[in-house]
Amino acid sequence: MSEPLDGPANDSEFLDYVAAAAWGNCTDEQQISFKMQYLPAVYGIIFLVGFPGNTVAISIYVFKMRPWKSSTIIMLNLALTDLLYLTSLPFLIHYYASGENWIFGDFMCKFIRFGFHFNLYSSILFLTCFSVFRYVVIIHPMSCFSVQKTRWAVVACAGVWVISLVAVMPMTFLITSSPRTNRSACLDLTSSDDLTTIKWYNLVLTATTFCLPLVVVTLCYTTIISTLTHGPQTHSCFKQKARRLTILLLIVFYICFLPFHILRVIRIESRLLSISCSIESHIHEAYIVSRPLAALNTFGNLLLYVVVSNNFQQAFCSLVSCKATGELERAKKDSCLNNP
Repeated sequence: MSEPLDGPANDSEFLDYVAAAAWGNCTDEQQISFKMQYLPAVYGIIFLVGFPGNTVAISIYVFKMRPWKSSTIIMLNLALTDLLYLTSLPFLIHYYASGENWIFGDFMCKFIRFGFHFNLYSSILFLTCFSVFRYVVIIHPMSCFSVQKTRWAVVACAGVWVISLVAVMPMTFLITSSPRTNRSACLDLTSSDDLTTIKWYNLVLTATTFCLPLVVVTLCYTTIISTLTHGPQTHSCFKQKARRLTILLLIVFYICFLPFHILRVIRIESRLLSISCSIESHIHEAYIVSRPLAALNTFGNLLLYVVVSNNFQQAFCSLVSCKATGELERAKKDSCLNNP
C-alpha cells in the first residue's frame, strides 16, 4: 500500500487527480459553482430584455414597415434568429442553476447547443450582409437602385440560413452528453470528446464564419467613414449615422464575438496540452465569461434596429401610441443612402 500523501501541495495534487479521474477534465468540477452563480444570472438578464425586445422588433417589421426594403428584410431575419436563440435560454438557465443537471434528454442537449452556435453565426453573417449592402449604397451609389431591389436581400438571407446550417451541423455529432454521479451533463463543444476533430473543426469554423466576416465588416465601415469624411457630406446627418453604425457594429464584433472565439480556441488547446489544472481552470473560467458575452450581441442588435432606420423609430412610437417628434417627421424622407 502506498504511503499517505501529506502536506498542502500533496493534498492539492490528490484533489486534482480525483477530479480529473472522476470527470475526465480537471476544471469541470471546480467551475460548477462559478457557473451556477454567473451563467443563470446573465442569461436571465439577456432573456428578460432580449425576448420582448425582439418580439416587438419583429412585430414592427411585419406590421408597421411595409413595403419592405432590403435593409428591413435583413433586420427582420436577424431579429428572427435572435428570437429563436432566446427561446433556448430558459433550458440553459435551468441546467446551470441546478448544478449542471440536464433533465431534457440527449436530443434537446444537442439541439440547444446547436441553437446557440446557429444563432451566433447567423447573426454574424446577417450583420456582414447588412454591412456589404451599406458599402455598395454609399461607395457605389450608381448601384443603389439595383441593391434596393428586395430580391437581392431575400437571396442573401436565404444564403445565410443555408451557410449557417451547413457550418454548424457537424456540432450535432461532436457535442456530447455525459452521465455524472446523480446527474447528467450536457457538454458544450469545448468540453466534449474527440478533441482532435473538434480542434480542426473549430479552426475552420472560426476562420470562415467569423474571421472572414470580421475583416469584411471592418473594411466596409473603414471605407465608408473615410469616404464620408472626405466627401461633400462631411457635416451631414449621413456621416453621423454612419459613425454610429460603425461604432455599434464594431463593438458587437470586437467585444461580443472576438473574445469568445479567441478563448474557445485557447480552451480547446488547453485540453490537448499537458498543463496544470490551475492554469486550465483559469482558461476555462475566462471562456465561461465570454459565452454570455457573445450572447449580448442580441442587445447590440436591438440598438441596431433603432439606429438603422428612422422609420423604425416612428413605427415604434406608433406601436406604443406615442407622438413622433418633429425631428423624426423630418427624417422620414428615405433616400438611397439612408436605407439600402
